[in-house]
Formats: sequence, structure tokens, C-alpha cells
Amino acid sequence: MEAYLDNSATTRVYDEVADLVAKVMKEEYGNPSSVHHMGMVSGERLSQARDTIAASLKVDPQEIVFTSGGTESDNLALIGVARANKWRGNHIITTKIEHPAILETMAFLEKEGFEITYLSVDETGTIDLDELKNAIRKETILVSIMFVNNEIGTLMPIQKAGELIKSVNKDTYFHVDAVQAYGKVLIRPRTMNIDLLSVSGHKIHGPKGVGFLYIKKGTKIVPVCYGGGQQKGMRSGTENVPGIAGLALAAKKCYEDFDAKIKKLYDLKQYTVDSLLERIPDIKINGQKVSEGAPHIISVSIKGLAAETVLNMLSSKNIYVSAGSACTSNNPHVSDTLQAIGLEKDLLESTIRISMSFMTTKEEIDYFLDTLCSQVSNMRKFYRH
Repeated sequence: MEAYLDNSATTRVYDEVADLVAKVMKEEYGNPSSVHHMGMVSGERLSQARDTIAASLKVDPQEIVFTSGGTESDNLALIGVARANKWRGNHIITTKIEHPAILETMAFLEKEGFEITYLSVDETGTIDLDELKNAIRKETILVSIMFVNNEIGTLMPIQKAGELIKSVNKDTYFHVDAVQAYGKVLIRPRTMNIDLLSVSGHKIHGPKGVGFLYIKKGTKIVPVCYGGGQQKGMRSGTENVPGIAGLALAAKKCYEDFDAKIKKLYDLKQYTVDSLLERIPDIKINGQKVSEGAPHIISVSIKGLAAETVLNMLSSKNIYVSAGSACTSNNPHVSDTLQAIGLEKDLLESTIRISMSFMTTKEEIDYFLDTLCSQVSNMRKFYRH
């Protein structure tokens, strides 16, 4: 049997999405900038995709800019807004537990002369709204807060944060990295006071290499990629029409029967957490309570065992989980997120992430639980960290 439980790293593409991508690649291969029939067919695909994605957020289709994924969307949002608004301020606020696509971009902006404030989080990974309020200044041009943390699944108070930001400084833009939230949470940028929102296709059973950035109409932002002027000059380069078509279909499918899908995920998450706590001594579940966090991410620290040892054992049994974020696993270091929540030192390198999707079955969870629980005792004897 196989159990794929690393869905926060990437998801399996829906069969219908793969079929559509192949169809568009083989049959609708015109350049959408071309004025002939084949170009118009591709252009219509882009238009339909914008309509579908905009409908999922209840926004204007013209507020959607297609990108290569979450990292590019984050870079465009942060660098584009920072450079466009430097004339009125150089202060930006983010958190200590953002994805590297945010934190590395913030480090770049610091070199460009911007001042960055990094908000702390509590033991569940949640920001303090009073700290956010006190950090906002007249010269604060941008706040960037992730919707769902990719390592521990913390669901940030985005609605309250958006209201607070605009009440303190109505000219401060609010960017949200929603890569782990889109498709798992109902997101309404207009009512949440979100000005920019980043999404990646391969986290929602869509293709890799495609995503989008929602940019609220009227937002002052400059491009970071120049060329042929596609997408009204905001993101030059021939659009990835097959990928965009697949992204839109994946988005549509994710939000169909949404409540039932999310309930299933929360039920699986609760079952998994309860089973781990009951069957394995000396472990810690990180983040918020099951019902308060994201429905698909579980972070568990197994005292006395290095995460790498656990991952290797599970992988040998065709069970796939991760140690923290997949985006940093090839460059191992102690997790910024786990340090920020104050996790005990002896657990920092003993933490694994289990992440589910709409395709995850109870049989997969049971196989994972039975395998892990049957091995921990012996592993602690021979591989104690």
C-alpha cells in the first residue's frame, strides 16, 4: 500500500485537469497574443480561466494576474508594491513564520533600503493583533501575513487583521500569502480588506508552474518582469495557457461541495491527532487546536527521534510525509516557525508534517498510523536522537 501525506508540498493533479492540460497543449496551441483564430481560441481560454478564479473569490476578473506560482506572486506583490510606494514610506510589516518566498524577499527589500518589522507569534503560531496595531506607522506602506502556515497549519486572523490595518492607516496595503489556504478556506478579499493575494496551482490539484496574484483595482504596484506587455504590462511573457486552464479547472473543482470536503478533512485530522496522542507517548502536536487550525496540516514532534530517521522509515514503507516545509528541506536548518513558537530545543529536529488533501483516504491514514505506532518504540531504542 502507499500513503501520500505530503500534500502541503504538492498535490496529485486531478485526472480531469491533466486531461484538459494535455488537450490545450495539443489542440489549442496558439499564442494568445496572436490575432488569428488559434490565438483567439487561446485568448478565450485565458478569459474563461480569469472568470472562474475571480468567481471563487468574488472579485473582478481583471484583478487576476497569472504567474508561475506562489513564489513569483509573492515577489511581485512585495517588490511591486514596495517600489511603487517608496515615495510615501519605506516601512513594511510581516511575521517571523512566513514562507521563504516572503522572508527572502523581505531580506532583499531591506537591502534596497526598506525597514522591515517582523511580528512575533504565540505558542500556536498566531500573531498578536495589538502588536500589529502598534507596529503600523504613517510610513507603513505594506503588511504581509500568510493565511495558513505551511509547517504547522496555523490559521491566522486575517479578517481581523485586515480591519485593523485599514482602521489604523487606510493607505497601508495588505498582502496575504494564501498558497496553503486557497481551496481549503473561503476567501473574500473585499470583505477581508485584502489588497493582494498569492495562490499556487500545484497545492490545489492543479499543474506545477502556474499560479495567480489577485491585485485589487487601484493598488499602486509596478511590474518586476518586463517584455512584451502581456497582462496589461503587469506580468510580461507569453501566458502558460495549458497551465492556466488546468489551474482554473482545479480551482473550480476544489470549491465544489466545499463544506462536505472540508468536514471530511477535519474529521480525518481529528482522528489522526487523537490516534497519535493515544498510541504514542512523549509526542507534541504543534499549532492550534484541530478545529481552529487549517483542516489539512498536522505538525507532530516525536521526542527522542530525529525527523529524518522517521521519514526514512516511513518512506521505506511507501508512506510520504515531510520534515517541516518542503521548500527548505533540501537546505536543512532549524525551522524558523518552530523556533518562533518556542518549541522545546530537543523537539526542534524531531518534528514531522502530515498534510492531507481531498484525495486522502482513511485507509491511508490507518496505514500511516499503524506503521508509525508499531515502529516508534524500537526506533527510540536504536536511533534515539
